[in-house]
Amino acid sequence: MAQNFIACDREQELLLPPSLGEWLPEEHLAWFVLDAVAEMDLTAFYASYRDDGWGRAAHDPAMMVALFVYAYAIGVRSSRAIERRCHDDVAFRVITANRAPDHATIARFRVRHEAAIAELFGEVLGLCARSGLVRVGVVAVDGTKIAAAATHHATRSYEQIAQEILEEAARIDAAEDELFGEDRGDELPEGLRTSGDRRQVLREAKQALDAERAAQAKKIPRDRGERLVECQRRLRQDWELERHVVAEHAAWHAAGIASDGSRRMVGARHNIKPYPLTPEPAGKINVTDPDSRNLKTTRGWVQGYNAQAVVGEGQIVLAAEISVESLDTANLQPMVQTAIRELEAVGVTDTPGVVLADAGYWKNDAIETLASEGIPTLVAPDADRRKEPRPGRRGGRYDFARRILATDWGKELYLRRQGIVEPVFGQVKSNRGADRFLRRGRSAVRSEWRLLTATHNLLKLHSHQLAAG
Repeated sequence: MAQNFIACDREQELLLPPSLGEWLPEEHLAWFVLDAVAEMDLTAFYASYRDDGWGRAAHDPAMMVALFVYAYAIGVRSSRAIERRCHDDVAFRVITANRAPDHATIARFRVRHEAAIAELFGEVLGLCARSGLVRVGVVAVDGTKIAAAATHHATRSYEQIAQEILEEAARIDAAEDELFGEDRGDELPEGLRTSGDRRQVLREAKQALDAERAAQAKKIPRDRGERLVECQRRLRQDWELERHVVAEHAAWHAAGIASDGSRRMVGARHNIKPYPLTPEPAGKINVTDPDSRNLKTTRGWVQGYNAQAVVGEGQIVLAAEISVESLDTANLQPMVQTAIRELEAVGVTDTPGVVLADAGYWKNDAIETLASEGIPTLVAPDADRRKEPRPGRRGGRYDFARRILATDWGKELYLRRQGIVEPVFGQVKSNRGADRFLRRGRSAVRSEWRLLTATHNLLKLHSHQLAAG
């Protein structure tokens, strides 16, 4: 008797057109993403397209948004990797309706709609709020260092940048000499050497240039020569600010004014060490991503950004922003206030019952300000490894926080911080491989970080609905 197998004939033509609805099970994440995007306000994406029907047809922004959201949710962020998935992955083909945007189109969409992509965070937070996932009884603030799309080896001093600019200029001069010969190289093209419509053409070119400059105002230049000039400008700007502050400070003391604004006896001398000022800028900057910083982590130094998050119970991210400082001290109050604004925008009027943060966020003024606004804040006054109190911090809120953490309920409350916020960073950086940003510049990195946290929330919402179903 012949063996019995299910037929596998790859040459068999389909008698009817295939239905995308049959390609994936109903509970698949791709269908959930499409439903979620359909609930979002995408006006900001559509606003930048012509509405007169002219021009080359573009991919529907709703499809492109769904493509980005699904790709980031499963840890696929490279534009080329997304393009490959549009050919090879059934879920991607369902999202794009069997279209396959190329990697250049995907990358341009991400750059063009940088701000709108960042605002998707609020749209997803609103979906979570309507599903009852947003709880603000206990919230935790924390930050994680994420590497930039740059290496610390690209950090240069002012002198090194100046030397590189000169070398780049010499290289360009040599190339232009070979290309133009005795000509200057700035002669008008043949089509513009006659009067004709030159004025109109030049006017249109000027308008296009102005529009390009406006669009690139907050972006890191792609051209290395332009980046070098920008880095040199920033270093000199920092240097001039430093000189101004030092001179102003010296004038205050010479006039008998203390740093707190109080008056001292005019002419009184105080032992103030002179601040050494260099004749040229002495700072350093990364010429690949000038916005990134060399940040200290528990595992050494990393050229990158300090990604901040406020997380509520259930590990729903309530706010996500970017800092360039190694220390978290200055981020406590701004992050909590940002979380309140994000919550209010989606209709959640409850304020956090208590805010938890580790010792890196200790700042008396910030804690007192939040407390005056009716937001109790429990920040560890010391790092875990420190057993004895700091002599210079004794009294006030410092001793009060130590007394709270010495009680059983205080310890139990503070331990909830770790279970609320740290799994979010682990899920984003380890499970989805987002341990390095792909784009350069603080604005671009902020957009990417907010999309990563938005898709984290969306995955939580998907799991919640599967469990409820």
